[in-house]
Amino acid sequence: DARPLVAILWMVATTLLFAATNIVVHAQGDSVPVVQAVFIRMVCGLILVLPGLIEIARNRYPRDAWTMFGLRGIAQTAGMVLWFFAMARTPMADVTAIGYLTPIVVTVGGALLLGEGFSWRRGAAIGVALVGALVILRPGLREILPGHVAELGAALAFGLSYLGVKRLSRHASANAIVAMMTLMAAVILAPWALAVWQPVSLSQVLWLGLTAVLATGGQLTMTKALASAPVSVTQPVVFTQLIWVALAG
Repeated sequence: DARPLVAILWMVATTLLFAATNIVVHAQGDSVPVVQAVFIRMVCGLILVLPGLIEIARNRYPRDAWTMFGLRGIAQTAGMVLWFFAMARTPMADVTAIGYLTPIVVTVGGALLLGEGFSWRRGAAIGVALVGALVILRPGLREILPGHVAELGAALAFGLSYLGVKRLSRHASANAIVAMMTLMAAVILAPWALAVWQPVSLSQVLWLGLTAVLATGGQLTMTKALASAPVSVTQPVVFTQLIWVALAG
């Protein structure tokens, strides 16, 4: 059953947790190579999602669920690497604002791929959001930094990932969905992280561990929100994250 109010509350919690993640990552900068930082965050996250991994081992999922697990894991991993790169090198408000292209991808994808409908109001909102992204970037009037381009790629990857979450919610619990994403990201990133590995201090590991706690919590609340209502209900709430990030900035 769709529970719009419950979904909205879960999504508000998601924006707070993701905003806190943004703050921690931005504060740490690029002291650790991006791929290595994301890998350490995923390894720390595996401890937090252990119940979900046990659930996956005990359940049998249909083939299309496993396919979606894989596609979602690849999209989320790509998005996280691009996002870490952007957040460490670009003003936090810019990254957050450009990241609002993600709800657009999710809303359009929900209409085209999940059959959730698409009204003229949603189309108008998407148009306004695209204009807003151009206002932020101001192509031709300001320098487009590599972080801006990376965040555009992250927004697209995260949008595809969240559509995968919505589809997976038919087959698996929030714990299982987040656990599989964390495991896949750790496996995918392992060889790349080892190739660029450099010594890290205990302080750096603890900060990345905090990132894992905040981001994993945000993934869980987001998954619960997407499972509780259509994406057109949950995505507008994402824009409240700009309030928290702007205040922190």
